[in-house]
Amino acid sequence: MQKALSEGAGTKVPAVTLTFWIIKVAATTLGETGGDTVTMTWNLGYLAGSLIFIGPLVILVALQIGAKKFHPFLYWATIIASTTAGTTMADFADRSLGLGYPGGSLILLGCLLAVLESWYVTQGSVSVQTVSTPRVEAFYWTTITISQTLGTALGDWAADSGLGYGGGVLFFLAALTAIAVLYFMTNVSRVFLFWTAFILTRPLGATVGDFFDKPVAQGGLNISRPLASGIIALFIIACILILPQRAGEHPGHAPEVS
Repeated sequence: MQKALSEGAGTKVPAVTLTFWIIKVAATTLGETGGDTVTMTWNLGYLAGSLIFIGPLVILVALQIGAKKFHPFLYWATIIASTTAGTTMADFADRSLGLGYPGGSLILLGCLLAVLESWYVTQGSVSVQTVSTPRVEAFYWTTITISQTLGTALGDWAADSGLGYGGGVLFFLAALTAIAVLYFMTNVSRVFLFWTAFILTRPLGATVGDFFDKPVAQGGLNISRPLASGIIALFIIACILILPQRAGEHPGHAPEVS
């Protein structure tokens, strides 16, 4: 009886633990190198790259919504699809449409806040602990995809503003460290801190990805994008197989972790 109650209390997304953040950063890094592989290394362009990745994203989100419980490989495949599509869409908006990094970032931030507001008004919460119904999942994955796109623009903006790729990594690491301090030492809303950290891990991944593949003269390591993508993908698979993960729990069944 207790076991059935515990299983029924689970959401369809992972509990927010250290393992979650490790895989999240790796997934966003893969999104950067994978997206750039298609658009830049294979020279297919940002529009074609966006169209290529949006299709798998839609399919994976549909599978995730249709699933009855949390499946680690399906969940993280969907996250990777969202961050890869976010990479190409941000680059298309910032570069092909000429919005620029500041303009693209501000527009995407406005879209993100609008989705979060709609989610909150209709559901009364934007906590990941409530992600268990198709409607909430639709809000969740829309928020994630926009946040991944915003994070790409922010990462490129930081690197282009003079910080460089190494400096960008340090900047976003410092910002995430500040969020961790707020989490452990203050009573600031856990939901607010979660979404802030979720957004900032994307530009961290973007700058790490660029640090891997950009030429040494531009502050990178000059590792080929396909090779970097393969290494990161293997790392993610190993993390999913080795590191423990569990489904998150609804409010009332466990302390707030987001």
